[in-house]
Amino acid sequence: MFSDNKKPKAMTELGGQPNRIEKHTKIKGDIVSEADFRIDGKLNGNLKTSGKVVIGKDGYIHGKVECLNADIEGNFNGELLVSELLTLKSSAFIEGTVAVAKLAVEPGATFNASCNMKGKGASNTTTPSQPAGATSSTSSAYKSSAAQSKNEPAKAS
Repeated sequence: MFSDNKKPKAMTELGGQPNRIEKHTKIKGDIVSEADFRIDGKLNGNLKTSGKVVIGKDGYIHGKVECLNADIEGNFNGELLVSELLTLKSSAFIEGTVAVAKLAVEPGATFNASCNMKGKGASNTTTPSQPAGATSSTSSAYKSSAAQSKNEPAKAS
């Protein structure tokens, strides 16, 4: 009997049940949770979670979001702090400031934000031991293009 009581506590410690704000629901205020969140309605305020945040196509957040991972299909305006992976789907519309470790952007997404990428290590996007993925190669290619456009005369090999 006592072992059954301990199992639900372990699930709660790992994040518990995911939370959902449904379409046509509007919330004003701050939310703090250990669990994942899916926003299909509107949130005007701050959201802090140690889990994942998903903003659905009809979802909108205006405020500050701090989370582990985020998938965005809808609209976000404010400060977004993602400690691991931020994925922007083609219907995403982002404005504000973003701090992230890894960024994946689908074609069609609108990303009007100042972005600061901080990995776990200084050379995490160019380490050969990591598997090659669309996120790291896209980021590296973007950085290379930006560096070349600033230094007008390119060196010939």
